[in-house]
Amino acid sequence: MKKLLTKHFSILVPVTSYLYILLFVYAGFSKLLDYENFTVQLAQSPLLSAYAGMVAPTVICMEFMLSLLLIFRKTRLTGLYGSFFLMIAFTIYIYLILNYSDFVPCSCGGIIEKLNWTEHMIFNLAFVILALLAIVLLEKEKHTRRHIVLLKTLLPSLLAVGVVVGLFLSSEHIIKKENNFIRRFGQHSLRDEKALDLGVNSYYFAGIADGQIYLGNYTAPLVLTSVDTSLTTKVPVKLELDNNALPFRSIRIQIEAPYFYVYDGNIPIIYRGKLGDSQARTISFEDCYFSQLQVIDSVNFAFRAQSRSTKSQVLGRLGLNREPKVTLNYGLLEKQIDGMFDTDGKLLRDNSTGELTYIYSYRNEILVINKELQLLQKLHTIDTISHAQVQVRRLSDGRYKLDAPPLQVNKTSVLYKQVLFNESMLMGKFESRKAWQQAAIVDMYSTGRQEYLGSFYIYHRGENKMSQMLATDNYLFVLRGSEIVRYRFAQPVTANFKTGEAENPKQSKQ
Repeated sequence: MKKLLTKHFSILVPVTSYLYILLFVYAGFSKLLDYENFTVQLAQSPLLSAYAGMVAPTVICMEFMLSLLLIFRKTRLTGLYGSFFLMIAFTIYIYLILNYSDFVPCSCGGIIEKLNWTEHMIFNLAFVILALLAIVLLEKEKHTRRHIVLLKTLLPSLLAVGVVVGLFLSSEHIIKKENNFIRRFGQHSLRDEKALDLGVNSYYFAGIADGQIYLGNYTAPLVLTSVDTSLTTKVPVKLELDNNALPFRSIRIQIEAPYFYVYDGNIPIIYRGKLGDSQARTISFEDCYFSQLQVIDSVNFAFRAQSRSTKSQVLGRLGLNREPKVTLNYGLLEKQIDGMFDTDGKLLRDNSTGELTYIYSYRNEILVINKELQLLQKLHTIDTISHAQVQVRRLSDGRYKLDAPPLQVNKTSVLYKQVLFNESMLMGKFESRKAWQQAAIVDMYSTGRQEYLGSFYIYHRGENKMSQMLATDNYLFVLRGSEIVRYRFAQPVTANFKTGEAENPKQSKQ
C-alpha cells in the first residue's frame, strides 16, 4: 500500500508540471493572439485599470517563462514556485473582484471564459493545491527541512497577496484622482427602455418640471412642447411674447419651475411666463448681451458674454433686484490663445443643488462655481489636453477667425446632483475603435468629491447620434435624431447622486 501511494505521488510532480504547461501555454497564446482585446479587458478591471499596459505583457511573459522552467527537471522546482506565486495572485485577484468590486469584468483568455468567477476561483485553488503538493514532494526528495519548505511557500503567498492588494489600492486612487486617460466602463450602467419619435430632429431640452420634459425647437422657436416622462404624450404650446417686434436671431427657452424663460442674447431681453400659461412678459431689457444663459432663480441669472474692454469671453451675473444689475468676473475664464475660441465651452447649472459649472470645449478643465459666480474649485477631465489646440488669425478689425477646425475635447454635457455627464470626443487608452464608431462615450465625474466615476456608451441608431442629454433621479433622457430616448440608470450610477444641500468645498484663491 505504501509503495502504491509512493508511486502515485511520484507521478504527481510531472503531471502537475504538464498541466501547468498546458494551462499557461494555452492561456498565453490566447492572450497574445487577441492582445488588444486582452488589454481592453484589463483596462476595465476595477483592480488593475491603471496598470493594464504593464500587467498585460508581464502576465503573458510570466506564463511562457514558467512553462519553459517546468519542462526541464533541473528548473522544475523553480517553475513550480513561480506557478504557485502566480496562481495565488490570480486567486486573490478573483477574491477581490467578487467581494470588493462594484462590477465584475472579464479579463481571461480561452476556455476559462466559459467559467463563472466562483468556478474560476475553485479552478485556481485546485491548481494552487497541486503546485503546493508537487513542491512538497520535490523538496522532500532534496531532504529540505519542513520549516524551510513552509517558509518558502508562505513567503510567495504573502508576496502575491501584497502585490495584488497594492495594485488594487493604488489603481483605484490613480483612476479616480490621477487618471492617465484610462476609461472604466461599468457593466449595464444604463438600460435602454423606451423611445418616442418626435417627427423632426430640431428639438432641444428646455428643462423638466412636475413629471414633464419640456422641449424647445430651433425651427419653431416660440413653440414649447411638453412630453411626459413615460414618453407617451406630446403637447405643443405656442408662446406669446409681450414684445415680439424685435430682430431675433436665436430664441431659446429654459424651464425653471414654476416659470419658463424666453431669451435671445443677441437682443438684450429676457421674458418670463408661468408654466401652463402661454403668455410671457419682459422682465429684463437692455441690461446685457450674452451668448449663454442659466437661470439661477426668478430674478437672478448667470451668463457668458464677450467683454467690450478685453474682447474675450467672460462670465457674469444679472440680478434684477440688485444695483448694479450686472457684475462680471474676469478671472474665471482663462485666456490661452485669443480669449474667444480657446475659452469656448458650456455653462451648466445643477437644478437640484444650484451649483454652476463651466466645462471648456477644447481643454480638459471644468470650473465649479457658486451662485455668486465665485470659483469653488477646478476639476479636470481624464484626457491629457490641458492647452486648447486652436489655430486663429487676427483680422484687421481686431476680431479673431479660426484658421483650422479645433480639436474638440468635450461636446454635450449635463449636471445633476453633483454628477457631471460629459460626452468626450477623444479616445482613451486600451479602447475599442469599433465601439467609438458605434456609440457616443459619456464620462461621469463627481464635482463634489472631485473624482472620475466611470463611463458608458450611448449607441447610435443608424446615422442618428446623440445630440443632448437630460438627467433625473432614475433616468437619462437623450435626443437622438428625431427620437427622445429614455434610459434607466443602474444603481452604481445613482449611488453617486448627492442628496440634500450642495457640498461646500473650500473656495479657491483667484
